[in-house]
Amino acid sequence: MWRDNRYPGAACDVPSHLYSFSFEPRADWPHKYGHQADILAYLTHCTRKHKLEPHIRFRAEVSSARWDEASSHWIVQTSDGHLYEAQSLITATGQLNRPYCPSLPGLENFAGVAFHSAEWRQDYDFSGKRVAVIGTGASAIQFVPAIAPLVSKLYVFQRSAPYVLPKPDKTYPRWQRMVFARFAGVLRLSRLLVYLRHEMRAFAFITWRAALRIKRWAFFRHLRRGVKNPELRERLIPNYRMGCKRILLSNDFYPAMDRPNVELVTEPIEEIRPDTILTTNATERKLDCIIFGTGFAATDFLAPMKIIGLRGQDLNRCWRDGAQAHLGMTVAGFPNFFMLYGPNTNLAHNSIVYMIENQIRYVVACLARLCRDEIRTLEIKKAIQDRFNARLQKRLQKGQWSKGCTSWYLTATGRNATNWPGYSFEYRLKTHAPNWADYAVG
Repeated sequence: MWRDNRYPGAACDVPSHLYSFSFEPRADWPHKYGHQADILAYLTHCTRKHKLEPHIRFRAEVSSARWDEASSHWIVQTSDGHLYEAQSLITATGQLNRPYCPSLPGLENFAGVAFHSAEWRQDYDFSGKRVAVIGTGASAIQFVPAIAPLVSKLYVFQRSAPYVLPKPDKTYPRWQRMVFARFAGVLRLSRLLVYLRHEMRAFAFITWRAALRIKRWAFFRHLRRGVKNPELRERLIPNYRMGCKRILLSNDFYPAMDRPNVELVTEPIEEIRPDTILTTNATERKLDCIIFGTGFAATDFLAPMKIIGLRGQDLNRCWRDGAQAHLGMTVAGFPNFFMLYGPNTNLAHNSIVYMIENQIRYVVACLARLCRDEIRTLEIKKAIQDRFNARLQKRLQKGQWSKGCTSWYLTATGRNATNWPGYSFEYRLKTHAPNWADYAVG
């Protein structure tokens, strides 16, 4: 995520002190919300400090993993043909790493430059160019303000407007960073307060959805302050209830949209031609460049890897109606197999780093038992997994994310395979330690 997304303006929407590992706090974050280069530098620092590089095989794309019942081991194959054998397999591929580009008629005929925001062309000079941005999601609202002053004309193609709120960002002054560095307790307190403040947001999504009315009022105030043109303001108001899609944070997106050289386009695209985009109202717009800010294939978990478990079960086939797992980590029929940031472990209100640390603690406990008790396999029982997911989906149906709009949280069939339906501290309690009665031991 933070290696590939190098577009101008790339930054996190979770405060830096919380978007850090609990065991590796950083006192000298330059900004309250980390920028891409700062986050990448932090992750590189963690890798080197904890001496992880010797254990990493770089440029080793995994193409498949197969459970060998005779040896009770996983056989992992990389795209260059190398084979690795292991007692356990952990996938840590994330959810937002495979760029999604819509299939638009005529795209292959476009003679200009076209790329996804996660594959940013650092060598492209935007000066004086006519540029189309397709999509108004979390990435687009960051790079649109960065390129708008450079281009001669910027067309922003919007399918549905996002809810955008002010981003309470700031630069940490030197004295404050010195306090964090000298007094570790102050840094820990800062992290705790940020966590609690974000956890309170879940109250509006989960417990009392009427509380989102306050956020909606803040959205309209932010929109009025950023966009002076009333007709444009009207077209930037979402037509769905707040919260069923990701709520975005930006201080400069609306002023960028109000620039004279920026045009919001809400008509659907009919065709892309060698140097134009034609919309359904028969309007043609001349272009030099197309940028896709269309997000990622978030519900296609582990694709394009092929994972084969007991009795030749293909995990992708098991997930044809939507990915599911017990606690987002273990799947029946796939022994000694664990996932980080798996199905239904995403958050819409807090830091995913917190969730991942809870998952790692749980997985390490499973690995320790495999070593300590001299057992060969751990496999979640199907009845346990099915009961967990039935309850989870029932809760999601009552929440804010499963109805009212189409979002990247949902599969094509409308199943929410992405979000955790409760508070993050609930997940911590559920994953505090494995319940060994839930597992079949071999």
